[in-house]
Amino acid sequence: MSEQRVIEHRESAAAQWMRDRRLRLALLIAFVESLVVLFSEHGWWYVVAAAVVACAAHWFVGRRKGGVLHEITWTAAVSQLLAMFVPILWEVVKILAIVVLLILGGFLLVTLLLDRK
Repeated sequence: MSEQRVIEHRESAAAQWMRDRRLRLALLIAFVESLVVLFSEHGWWYVVAAAVVACAAHWFVGRRKGGVLHEITWTAAVSQLLAMFVPILWEVVKILAIVVLLILGGFLLVTLLLDRK
């Protein structure tokens, strides 16, 4: 038996091109935006706002419309959600580093106090 290919109904060449590359585009956009967030002094709340707007655009517009608009809104939503994880993980790592330093400082203080002669 030969395998039959499925042709998407009403899909343009641009929509097919976007579908084939949307994850790579989303990762590239998220990477660049994460670098901008980490090295700027503006904070990262605008990334959260952009993620909310992009997800709402995909939910209310992109899912109802097909073709290129769906692919663009999907790419924007995924890239913004991925970009949002980087500053959140950055803050979690900073908090964990502070906790480890406090525990280490407490351990050193106890060691010094118990070592009195």
